[in-house]
Parts: sequence; structure tokens; C-alpha cells
Amino acid sequence: MNDADRVKYLRIALIAVGLTFTFGIWPLTIIWPSGWSWHAEGRSYYLEMILAVYATLGIFLLLAARNPLANRSLIWFTVWSSIVHAAVMTVQSFDGGHNMGHLWGDVLALFGVAAVLALLMPRANPAT
Repeated sequence: MNDADRVKYLRIALIAVGLTFTFGIWPLTIIWPSGWSWHAEGRSYYLEMILAVYATLGIFLLLAARNPLANRSLIWFTVWSSIVHAAVMTVQSFDGGHNMGHLWGDVLALFGVAAVLALLMPRANPAT
């Protein structure tokens, strides 16, 4: 795949991930709490915080879709923070059977986001 195709598909991926991060995570915590919502009993300050952080990141990914090459740092931050977040959650999923659903929910989704964005990022630095 050439760089022009990578950027075209990267834009689509950034829009999809941005919309999901901004608007999709909260409904997933309602529909599939065992795969998406940590500390689901009662009001969860943790969930409110994580939703706010991911919604903010989602908005910036939507903005980055306009010109992905000018937003390489944000995209690579999303890749690496998703890997680290998913790795931590993977370990935490094994802490009691009630967390195992996360391996097939948010853990897998974050590894997927990281893989798609990393694979679509052009490898060469643009000429300046």
C-alpha cells in the first residue's frame, strides 16, 4: 500500500475511532458492562473520568483526520497509550473472574485501535 492510500484509510480510521471514543464507549458500558465498565456498581467516578478522557481524545482524533501527517504525535500517542492501557487491563482482567469479559471487550478493542492506526501510519517522514 502506498502512502497516499495509507493516509486515505488512516483518515477513515481516525474518524471511526474518534466517533467511537467520543460517543460510543458510554453506550458500550450500558449494553455490555462486563466487557466495558470497570467498577460498575453504583456511580463510578472512575468511569466518568475515563469517559471524559476518551471523549476528549476522540474529538482530537476527529480533528486530526483532516490532516493526519500534521498530527503524527497525537496518532502515535493514541497507538502507544492504547497498547499500555490494554496491557494493564489485560493483567487486571485476571484479578478475579468478574473481570475476564474485558479481555474480549475494551482490551481487545484498544489493541485493535493501536494495530490499525500503527499499520496505517506512513513510515517515511514527510519532506519539509
